[in-house]
Amino acid sequence: MDFHQGQETLTAIEWILRAIIAFFFLVIVGKLLGHRSISQLRMLDFVIALVIGNVIAHPLSEEKLGLKGSMLTTSVLVVLYIAGIKLMLKWRWFQKAINEDPITVVQNGKILYDGLKRARISIDILLGELRGKQVDSIKKVALATWEPDGSISVFLETKFAPVTPSSLQLETAPFELPITIIKDGRIDIKELERLHKQEEWVKSELKAQYQAKVTDILLATIDHQDNLVVFFYR
Repeated sequence: MDFHQGQETLTAIEWILRAIIAFFFLVIVGKLLGHRSISQLRMLDFVIALVIGNVIAHPLSEEKLGLKGSMLTTSVLVVLYIAGIKLMLKWRWFQKAINEDPITVVQNGKILYDGLKRARISIDILLGELRGKQVDSIKKVALATWEPDGSISVFLETKFAPVTPSSLQLETAPFELPITIIKDGRIDIKELERLHKQEEWVKSELKAQYQAKVTDILLATIDHQDNLVVFFYR
């Protein structure tokens, strides 16, 4: 069955097989590209995503185009992408040629119109991005820069920055991430074993504190002081 080759016509099964192979091939490609290309689209990431999507899409909609050629082309593009990332890490001039430096759009509470023009964003977009950072006034902003991936970085004036324990010279306990012991109404036995807890202890605590059963719980976490936090199905 040469469904991966160009054909005059394809049966329903051959279309399905072609789509399945393309799907898993793109999953492998995504693994090779890494989290960087998935989490943020800089210039090189955008170009590779656009081209790969176009290359793979055509054989999935046209019988006469073979899948083999598209997969080979995509593999070459992945190699070029990885090589490009390594060159950017090695040579600063190459990185600057591909990715622009951050552009300052607000400084000392003032909007820099030249920065907006360079970043190609409007006042409305700037205000929307600042609202997304919970900034209610541009006058409170010491510095805001437009990053190459299309996000904004905001630094508030010191007097408007949130108060932290360190600014008040207060001692704090070290951070400890709560551990999930119940998820979707099921106890995580491995986590309980790691905590040296028994399943019966969890059930008794749920009954004593919340008058609930395990199956009533959407999510339950426990910290290192054995404080149980429970979220019920709603």
